[in-house]
Amino acid sequence: MIDIYEKINELYDKRREVELGGGDERIEKQHEKGKLTARERIELLVDKGSFVELSPFIEHRTNDFGLDEQKGPGDGVVTGYGKVNGRPIYLFSQDFTVFGGALGEMHAKKISNVMDLAAKNGTPFVGLNDSGGARIQEGVVSLDGYGHIFYRNAIYSGVIPQISVIMGPCAGGAVYSPAITDFVFMVEKTSQMFITGPKVIETVTGEKISAEDLGGAHVHNSISGNAHFEAASEQEVLEEVRRLLSYLPQNNEEKPPRLPVNEENDYRPDLTDVIPFDAIRPYDVRKVIEQVADADSFMEIQKNFAKNIVVGFARLKGETVGLVCNQPKVMAGGLDINSSDKAARFIRTCDSFNIPIITFEDVTGFFPGVQQEHGGIIRHGAKILYAYSEATVPKLTVILRKAYGGAYVALNSKSIGADLVFAWPNAEIAVMGPQGAANIIFAKEIQNSDNPELVRQQKIEEYREKFANPYVAASRGMVDDVIDPRETRIKIIQALEMLRNKKESRPYKKHGNIPL
Repeated sequence: MIDIYEKINELYDKRREVELGGGDERIEKQHEKGKLTARERIELLVDKGSFVELSPFIEHRTNDFGLDEQKGPGDGVVTGYGKVNGRPIYLFSQDFTVFGGALGEMHAKKISNVMDLAAKNGTPFVGLNDSGGARIQEGVVSLDGYGHIFYRNAIYSGVIPQISVIMGPCAGGAVYSPAITDFVFMVEKTSQMFITGPKVIETVTGEKISAEDLGGAHVHNSISGNAHFEAASEQEVLEEVRRLLSYLPQNNEEKPPRLPVNEENDYRPDLTDVIPFDAIRPYDVRKVIEQVADADSFMEIQKNFAKNIVVGFARLKGETVGLVCNQPKVMAGGLDINSSDKAARFIRTCDSFNIPIITFEDVTGFFPGVQQEHGGIIRHGAKILYAYSEATVPKLTVILRKAYGGAYVALNSKSIGADLVFAWPNAEIAVMGPQGAANIIFAKEIQNSDNPELVRQQKIEEYREKFANPYVAASRGMVDDVIDPRETRIKIIQALEMLRNKKESRPYKKHGNIPL
């Protein structure tokens, strides 16, 4: 007669074996590297006691190269679902203590299955990556596994939020899954991403470089732009993932969660002191954000990449908004290749997940130079135009100071679909700055005068008075209102309330053809 309790005990013994992963020795080595185990990471990410594991008993089925003699509990990845701030998510966490977290056939199957569940249930998906790459012993089967994951990353893009957290090595084909997801987090000194590692590069090109200098957190957050966030420890990075999820809806059919807020005076008298009246003096646009957004609500994205533009999520009266802001203290706020990519990507992310977009504009134009032109600034700059034009969420623009040339049009002007455009009374809206315009329009008059410098200054002021002010644009309907800077928060909140039920359709098509 079968003893049911004996079978139950056997079940728990097997679960303990799976939960131990590669064993105490390998877990200790993981800790010595400053890294947590796959399960420890999950415990920090999800609400306490909310994680439910799926497919814990899956193992590889390969007999070649001695794998038939090696056990791989869970096949090197933990998958399942849990809650973050009371809202469900699906996730995987690669276990470096089992086969170095290398991806094989069944490992990929576990990840693909949980991705499908996330999509079916309209739930965010988080991947905790810590892997040696493809499991070489399984050959092409492991590459096929990557393909199944990449396909789902692409198909579910814009349907559910997808977040990748790099918590160890991520090399070769493994990097393409994070590259397709919406947000990538990295940990300083312990996580790297690269297509080919330092040894391969040295063999092929003779260049010597460390793994950290090639593909560490700082590199991808400041130079390549492949990552969006970095933190000093795994604990910090997982806390940031929890924070990011609080701004996002569960899927593309929902609106972001709205947080309760204390009633406060939305009139902000200090805004007049933030921006210098002199159009060429720099300032930090984050000070404007601090005055306009709810207190401590701004979460900046790609903070150290393309610093001439600032993007991120914030809250206004508890509602999530996406902010796209020129940064006058870097490159005078001009747009270049990297900032165009950064802004366009963020705009499309907001539009995918029903997040209103607010643009704070103070732009001199697209950054000039041979390197920019040869690097494709036309193609990259067009991405901003395309992203704003394509977006159907509420779109507001506040012109803080300068709005010159094609950059004025590109940054959510009325002509490409802005719902409302506000301007401060000191705003200069023109084809180009008054200095450049005066030098072209009045070139002969200045050159032939007895006092060219005096005449030049007079013509600059004449141009500024006639053209480079918000009232000309307002008289043509390109600016909806010229507002008191101190009422900026009030006006934006009123506009968002008015636009809350906005619906806007586009012509039927499979998809557009953004200039990538």
